[in-house]
Amino acid sequence: MGAAAVVPVKAFSQAKLRLAPTLSPQARRQLAMAMAAGVVKACSPLPVFVVCDDLEVAGWASRLGARALPEPGLGLNGAVSTAVAQLASEGYRRLVVAHADLPLAKDLSWLAGKEGIVLVPDRRGDGTNVISLPANAGFRFCYGPGSFARHYQEAVRLGLPVEVARDPELGWDIDLAEDMRILA
Repeated sequence: MGAAAVVPVKAFSQAKLRLAPTLSPQARRQLAMAMAAGVVKACSPLPVFVVCDDLEVAGWASRLGARALPEPGLGLNGAVSTAVAQLASEGYRRLVVAHADLPLAKDLSWLAGKEGIVLVPDRRGDGTNVISLPANAGFRFCYGPGSFARHYQEAVRLGLPVEVARDPELGWDIDLAEDMRILA
């Protein structure tokens, strides 16, 4: 098999808690669901695997035509690592791991045609919004504040070519209330 996309999706009821001062729980839920649906759509024509630990998200993913990979209790890094290992064992050669909070994402499939490791940082150069990598690279994911630098160093540690793709659409994620101005 060729390439596939991996989209980690947090339970919609728990998504975007940092926006609580600005948005109601229902508004945060709707925002998270809409952004995640947009990212899943932007992965087309790649097969999409939604990594989640929530039954509602798993059902939602199935309705969108994605395959849910339930990874309960592993946290983001553990869940993505486990999903990548599983998909490598199923024969996928390349994976595009994209976060679900990219409201401007229109096309992620171009990343599947790259070589080595491609990192798409957030617009601040701090986080890692998308990683395209060989499925069997043994890459250690390390999301959280400052993840871009850690992911870059991980690519160097593995001795794989690394490309930094600064993409204004894929670099815009929603973490803070000020990030939502693009949606207005």
